[in-house]
Amino acid sequence: MGIIQTNKLVFEYIRRDEEGNAEGITRAVDEVDLDIRQGEFVAILGHNGSGKSTLAKHINAILYPTEGTVLVDGKDTSENKNIWEIRQKAGMVFQNPDNQIIGQVVEEDVGFGPENMGVPTKEIWERVEESLKAVGMYEFRKHSPNKLSGGQKQRVSIAGVIAMHPKCIILDEPTAMLDPNGRREVIRAARALNEVENVTILLITHYMEEVIHADRVIVMDKGRIVMQGTPREVFSQVEKLKSLRLDVPQVTMLAYDLKQKGVPLPDGILSIQELTEALGYQERA
Repeated sequence: MGIIQTNKLVFEYIRRDEEGNAEGITRAVDEVDLDIRQGEFVAILGHNGSGKSTLAKHINAILYPTEGTVLVDGKDTSENKNIWEIRQKAGMVFQNPDNQIIGQVVEEDVGFGPENMGVPTKEIWERVEESLKAVGMYEFRKHSPNKLSGGQKQRVSIAGVIAMHPKCIILDEPTAMLDPNGRREVIRAARALNEVENVTILLITHYMEEVIHADRVIVMDKGRIVMQGTPREVFSQVEKLKSLRLDVPQVTMLAYDLKQKGVPLPDGILSIQELTEALGYQERA
């Protein structure tokens, strides 16, 4: 059984007018089935309003299903007795790191979660050290978070989640407010946690380049899963992604355009190196 499972998950918002009267119902998540294995790196894509962030909030028990079930490490999120344990197993990092950082000093902020869990003081400091080292922020442990860049703040947010020793980390558009360098820092930290610590990563993003190293890509539209596969399988379907109002990585688009003009190239090229090698092979041939 996977670390995260959803079965026929449905979530509906009640729309209200200015006076608070119900106007109608919007189905934000529509019968979604998921099975994510421990140690898997899964990326979820979709345009605004596709349901991807609503789905993420169910895994951390911020939202509860209208219908269906969500299981995190075998625990049902709709049962109140499981909430505390679920939020320890599945940590969440949001778009804006300023909304998650509360400490005046980096190491104090990272230690806040374990302290709330009742972890002994000695172990808290051990966790703070290992978490900051895991995201490359240990040298900033005595700094004020206010003096950090956006990417550094987001890495501190991730360290704060790691310090609670979760099995899974949900990253809900964690790089949306960052510059390209900050985005690279955060994704590098997430990949390292996945590869070295075997932490399950669920990355929700609209930056296509961030998902090329994922084990699996899930594409959502109108609350449903409409595509699923490896990055190469998904990004090979350029026209379908365009119809869903989604981009593909720039190098994938370049290779697609070249292929449309008659250059014999494979589908789903994901990196400049792959494109260079494929073009070099054509020249030699």
